Amino acid sequence: MDAVLRSEHSPFVGMYEPVGYASAPAARRRAAKVAERGQEELKKGIAELYDESSEMWEKLWGDHMHHGFYDKDASVSFSDHRPAQVRMVQEALAFAGITDDPLKKPKRIVDVGCGIGGSSRYLAKKYGAKCEGITLSPVQVKRAHALATAEGLEDQVSFQVADALKQPFPDGQFDLVWSMESGEHMPDKTKFVGELARVAAPGATIIIVTWCHRDLSPSEESLQPNELNLLNKICSAYYLPAWCSASDYVKIAQALSLEDIKTADWSENVAPFWPAVIRSALTWQGFTSLLRSGWKTIRGALAMPLMIEGYNKKLIKFAIIACRKPM
Repeated sequence: MDAVLRSEHSPFVGMYEPVGYASAPAARRRAAKVAERGQEELKKGIAELYDESSEMWEKLWGDHMHHGFYDKDASVSFSDHRPAQVRMVQEALAFAGITDDPLKKPKRIVDVGCGIGGSSRYLAKKYGAKCEGITLSPVQVKRAHALATAEGLEDQVSFQVADALKQPFPDGQFDLVWSMESGEHMPDKTKFVGELARVAAPGATIIIVTWCHRDLSPSEESLQPNELNLLNKICSAYYLPAWCSASDYVKIAQALSLEDIKTADWSENVAPFWPAVIRSALTWQGFTSLLRSGWKTIRGALAMPLMIEGYNKKLIKFAIIACRKPM
């Protein structure tokens, strides 16, 4: 997998700052403590970012806090964007082959990085399933509960503050494991996928939809310096650790003996999304909501053109990875 080294001075685990590894046990212990402290700072930043920004996002874009899925090269209007976010959920389910067959449809679902519960409620209603969502944001949990109660789903869906790398569930609990745009926040991608696999029941489907960087060519050992610089700027704005490629996720899934692994690049299908988010931020409602949200949200808004730049340079990829836990 792509080799990414971290400096102890970096505010987030996995930032792209090469350093040499010390070999002495004491140095390794010190590095482990630094890494742990960095992960705690990262989690705190993620939680605060979503505590600040979720209300604004819901007002402007609704309860699905993720990209929309659009036809390639389609001309879209603002009214198309909320349906496109629902379509993203539908396309992910179709890609993974999730069936509506009453005998085969999922009955227990976990939504890892649930936001304010948009996917959880959709999946619970579609399949008549029980769904449990986890997020680092207490504000999101409170809002997700309120929306579930308003829709009469309080007996089907539940939400709690929890770490995706230490999920509060027993082994083999869920027959659909769902992660919609949360993987990019995970400082340890191997542990992340390992936890998804752990809580999956035998035969369960795992769906990961996430931001990735491009695959490396056979002659490359890492991304180019200008690419790393761009990703570092995005990492700082959105509280992200180091990125990985879709092929890295495939290698992790293979190492975990997961089956029926497949992936797709949906970058062209999400192309209208970030320009639309910028336009919504420039409306009066968007501008005033942004000012009320706080500095973390403002900093994220200022970084939105960097996401467009990354997509345009084919550096950022919007990927789906689906696989199945062996029976």
